[in-house]
Amino acid sequence: MLRDIDNWYLNKEEPNRSCLQALRDWILKYDNDITEAWKYRMPMFLYRGKMFCYLWTDKKTGQPYIGIVKGKFIDHPLLIQAKRAKMKVLYFDPLEDLPLEIIDEIFSAAKVFYK
Repeated sequence: MLRDIDNWYLNKEEPNRSCLQALRDWILKYDNDITEAWKYRMPMFLYRGKMFCYLWTDKKTGQPYIGIVKGKFIDHPLLIQAKRAKMKVLYFDPLEDLPLEIIDEIFSAAKVFYK
């Protein structure tokens, strides 16, 4: 039987499913201190046991994104705060290659707040 977190990915339509699974794999390989958890009915990634980021899709556009928990402290032109109080998000076009250098920049900036 599959876990809830695995079902979440499998229930997404393509091309979002592949995009989100690629993000999942990349995040888990990014740092040995990052682990995956199922919190608030969404895939959450913890850095040293504390909430770091999560994956989701926009309700209106269906576009996949990474939510950065400490995003309000990070000044990056591609991070969008919108109506969120603490978090900022980075949207992805599921038909394009993932901007891994940009994700790396944002994750490096976010990790500073967990030391």
